[in-house]
Amino acid sequence: MILVSGTNTFELNPLTLSELERRILQAKQKSQVVYRYPSVEALEFEMKMRTHIVEAAKALYAGGANFATFAGSKCNEEYWIRTENGGFQLRGGVLPSVGINDIFENGHLYGFECAGAIIIILYKAVLDTVGEAVFNAYFQNLFLRDWQYDRDLSLITTYDKNEAYPGDVLYFKNPEHDPETPEWQGENVVMLDDNLYFGHGIGIESGQDIIAALNRMRTPGSTISAYLQDLVVHPDFEYLRSLSVRNSVEEVNRTNEFYGIAAKVGEGTFLF
Repeated sequence: MILVSGTNTFELNPLTLSELERRILQAKQKSQVVYRYPSVEALEFEMKMRTHIVEAAKALYAGGANFATFAGSKCNEEYWIRTENGGFQLRGGVLPSVGINDIFENGHLYGFECAGAIIIILYKAVLDTVGEAVFNAYFQNLFLRDWQYDRDLSLITTYDKNEAYPGDVLYFKNPEHDPETPEWQGENVVMLDDNLYFGHGIGIESGQDIIAALNRMRTPGSTISAYLQDLVVHPDFEYLRSLSVRNSVEEVNRTNEFYGIAAKVGEGTFLF
């Protein structure tokens, strides 16, 4: 059930909603879980960003970025510096929006693993939702590696895969993976639709096909199948909306005019 400002009576303009957004709303309204929003604008923001996460996942897949381990990672060195541990550090003077967009525009120049792909997708979705000015003000000094991310991305973790919706991040675990290929110990995925996921390195597949692909990477003689964990991750949509709401025009303009003066900077780490 959805409650907006404490009531289940609210109005959304159907002309502003995509088919995917309407399906997400209908699913949440039918759920036994109560989803609370402080305003219609907050609900609309989540729907818009979930759509952008799905679109970013599809765009990353279409863009031709390669799957690679940390040892074999690569990036466009015009915008990123590849570090010794296989991560990518945004070059000084490069706007974060430019660096993120280049991954989608010149995917053939990049190679990274599946967890890093998830963070890249989420950054792209934030960028497309809040706009370049706000994104560049809050997401400076980006470093891409595994689940490391700027604190303003602000991820939330729940543990009920039955309450996952398009735009959520889930994890297929492969408990008896071949120790010679640790990169296949599991697959981080973005939910695109009912039983349809994107996982970097596997592609866009159903849950059954992802499990089958992981099972082919098990230790010979293993008996435990890969499976979808209960863990569900998504951005703190209301926090991200607040960045746009509270961010002053002067602050954003100052950041864009002289990149290097940070409004806010920070990094956090999330590990499965």
